[in-house]
Amino acid sequence: MANITWYGHAALKIELASKTLFVDPMLQNPNSPIKAADVTKADLVYVTHDHPDHLGDAFDICKRTGAVFVAVYELAEEAAQNGVKNVARLNVGGNYSLGEVKLTIVQAVHSAKVGAPTGVIIQGEGLTIYHAGDTALFGDMKLIGERYKIDLACIPIGGNYTMDADQASVAVEWLKPKTVFPIHYGTFPVLAKDASEFKEKVSLRTPDVGFLELKPGESYSLALKQKPI
Repeated sequence: MANITWYGHAALKIELASKTLFVDPMLQNPNSPIKAADVTKADLVYVTHDHPDHLGDAFDICKRTGAVFVAVYELAEEAAQNGVKNVARLNVGGNYSLGEVKLTIVQAVHSAKVGAPTGVIIQGEGLTIYHAGDTALFGDMKLIGERYKIDLACIPIGGNYTMDADQASVAVEWLKPKTVFPIHYGTFPVLAKDASEFKEKVSLRTPDVGFLELKPGESYSLALKQKPI
């Protein structure tokens, strides 16, 4: 079983196979109910790309908790240069395992100053979670869906910097996850204010896909062979 906690924007905590993983922990975002100083346990931190709203508090969390910073090579190297001791330097297609948790880097279509933008496949206890990072719609989402049989897909829907609701609903159709969880919205004025349009489009385009919607700070337990919600 995986316990998923959303802290607003793209920031997630995933507790899986006795490990605690943070993805894109920008906890200074205006919707987060916690700050970096509140994080006392972390085993892994994955950052999809170096934009401040995703890199966020990652270096600080890793230095205080001893968590392994996992990212594309150039960004992981920057973490090491900023005092992070435990670093996994990967590239697209590469993977890193800690205990029974496995992270695999997949591509994203976006921009980055250091390295390249990425998404990540998170596997453990028979579950597969896809965090798409910041991305546009791209055809290889079909391949990602076919290859990984995703239980939960975390998809940006805010528009402007990423897919909007309509494009993201096509991504859901291509990925074929059991359940989709919208992220990267409601944080800044330029982004979609809520997930209502996305929810409607998913229900029309892929009615068999479950829809998970959380408020910042709320959690959800994802179980193996669980029916879509």
